[in-house]
Amino acid sequence: MEHKLSEGLLLDEKGNLSETGYGFDLVREYRRGDIKAPKSRIKEWDYYFISDDEYGIALTIDDNSYMGMASISVLDFKAKKENTKSYIVWFTNGKVGLPPSSKNGDTKIKSKNFDMLFENKNGKRHLICSMKNVAKGKDFKCDFLLEKTLDKSMVIATPFKKEKHFYYNQKINLLKASGSFDFGDLHYEMKSTALGVLDWGRGVWTYKNTWYWSSLNAVYQGHNIGFNLGYGFGDTSAASENMFFYDKEAYKLEDVVFTIPKNEKGQLDFTSKWTFTSKKGDINLVFIPIIDRYANTNALIIQSKQHQVFGYFSGSITVEGKEYKFENLLGFAEMVTNRW
Repeated sequence: MEHKLSEGLLLDEKGNLSETGYGFDLVREYRRGDIKAPKSRIKEWDYYFISDDEYGIALTIDDNSYMGMASISVLDFKAKKENTKSYIVWFTNGKVGLPPSSKNGDTKIKSKNFDMLFENKNGKRHLICSMKNVAKGKDFKCDFLLEKTLDKSMVIATPFKKEKHFYYNQKINLLKASGSFDFGDLHYEMKSTALGVLDWGRGVWTYKNTWYWSSLNAVYQGHNIGFNLGYGFGDTSAASENMFFYDKEAYKLEDVVFTIPKNEKGQLDFTSKWTFTSKKGDINLVFIPIIDRYANTNALIIQSKQHQVFGYFSGSITVEGKEYKFENLLGFAEMVTNRW
């Protein structure tokens, strides 16, 4: 049985997690000043992904203490192409000022090359961003409005084996999205079926780690359907981050394994068919990739090697004795290795 979080402060007087486990809301209070690890190790970020069946937009603002980042990705699912641009700001040390909760407070970062603002007020999220030269002289700007469609989300408080290191994470799935973006000469209004997800994270990580994460947010046969699946990051013995969403309800799942195929040289083949399974058999998915958003940032002792793969999920998830089947729903799965 996985442990469900109770209310209280996230960290104890020694800077360790007061309680580990999962929740459906941010019941534990994160306060940056409670961290006892070196301040240079603190990592805070807000990541949004918004998509319909034609285009997807990923927006990131983070402050990793010794560096901050503003990043935008534009994904064209019909053409099976993507463009990503990331700008790094060195030695931010918390100056970006990411709020301590996802429930309120604005997130923003600005320079001569970009201006990104995530407003959060009155239960609505307003994302207003612009960035120069995202691809071959093409500038980008967007204006999106996101609203919750359910009250529950995936929350996990995960320790690492190293003292004073932890990961506090929330994924808010099935955010109803509206608005538009401009990319070069393209102006695009998101369809009425567009949905988004927020990946909100605060913590102190160990230097080297690898994680697996997958997210689905879609409309299928008149119902909102989504999931958050992942593993590999920290000590998840108290709870996993796996959760299934259907209309207004969220259901906890336990383990999952991503099986990524290998080519004839024994190397991982991210663009061939993946499978997702669990010990209980309640997760049984096939994933057909169409775009591998690959990035390898390597600056001396800092490296982030990412394969964020977009494609179509088919299969079933079973919760409380009921099997939910679906076909060809657009989502993503990733494998990320960091040294930072």
